[in-house]
Amino acid sequence: MENFPVINMEKMNGEERAATMGLINEACENWGFFELVNHGIPPEIMDTVERLTKEHYKKCMEQRFKELVASQALEGVQAEVTDMDWESTYFLRHLPQSNISELPDLGEEYRRVMKDFAERLEKLAEYLLDLLCENLGLEKGYLKKAFYGTKGPNFGTKVANYPPCPKADLIKGLRAHTDAGGIILLFQDDKVSGLQLLKDDQWIDVPPMKHSIVINLGDQLEVITNGKYKSVLHRVVAQTDGTRMSIASFYNPGNDAVIYPAPAVVEKEVQEKEVYPKFVFDDYMKLYAALKFQAKEPRFEAMKAVEANVNLGPIATV
Repeated sequence: MENFPVINMEKMNGEERAATMGLINEACENWGFFELVNHGIPPEIMDTVERLTKEHYKKCMEQRFKELVASQALEGVQAEVTDMDWESTYFLRHLPQSNISELPDLGEEYRRVMKDFAERLEKLAEYLLDLLCENLGLEKGYLKKAFYGTKGPNFGTKVANYPPCPKADLIKGLRAHTDAGGIILLFQDDKVSGLQLLKDDQWIDVPPMKHSIVINLGDQLEVITNGKYKSVLHRVVAQTDGTRMSIASFYNPGNDAVIYPAPAVVEKEVQEKEVYPKFVFDDYMKLYAALKFQAKEPRFEAMKAVEANVNLGPIATV
C-alpha cells in the first residue's frame, strides 16, 4: 500500500509548487484525503486549542458520557452495536452566524481561542478550494461561489472525544460514512489514533501527526467535479486506552446553494461519463440526515429523481 499523502504547504511558494499541486491532485483523485503540514496555523495556537479542548472534556463532558454509557448498558455489550457511536461531541457554528457565545459551559478563553482558530481554518479552506480550482481547470473562486448561496457558506466545527472503550471490537467510535458537505479540515489527536479510510477495499489508518491538519472531501465536491474527485468512506475505530481528540471543521455550501457538476469539468471528460445530479444543498442534507451511514450512491440517485424541480440559475457572485 502506498504511503498516505502528506502535503508540505511550504513548498507551494517555491520551485516545487507544480510537484506539490500534482500531489494534491493525485490525493483528491485517488484518496479523497490528505494531510497538511506547515499549513500556516501557528503551532502554539493549535497547542492551546488542544489543551483547552481536553480540559473542557474532562470538566464538562466526561461525566455525562459515563452516565450515557451506563444508561445504555454499553459497558457489557456482547454483540456488535450497529446503531450507536462511542463518542462525546458538541457543535460550534461559525457561518453564516456564530453560536460560540451561546454555548453555556465554554470559558471565555476557550471561546476566544476557538473563534480565532475557526477564522484561520476558514481562510485555509478557501485557499484550498482555489488550489482545487487550479487543478481542475476552473476559474479562481469558482468553488467558493458555487458554495455561496444567498447568505454565504455554512461553516461549523464538530468537537469530539473518543474515550477508552472496554468493548472496542464490538462498537465503533464513529461508524463508516462519507461526509455530506464540501471540504473538511480536521485537527486530530497526535497520540491516540483511530481514524481510518477505505481504499481499495482496505481500511487504512490516517496517521496522527503533530500540528497537522487532515483534509477530506465531501459529497458536494464529488458532484461539482462530476466524480473526478471522490468523497471516501471513513470511520473511527474505538480504542481500549487513551481518549482521542477530534476537531473537525466543515466548510459547506449555504443552505440554498444549488449544487451541480461544473460545466468546464464535464466538457473536459473524454469518455462518456454519468453526470451527477443538480440539487439544493439543504434538500441533500435532509436526505443525508436519515441515510448518513448508508452508501452515498442511492443519495445521488434520489437527488436525480427530483432535479427537474431545481431552478439552476447562475452561480451567485460573491
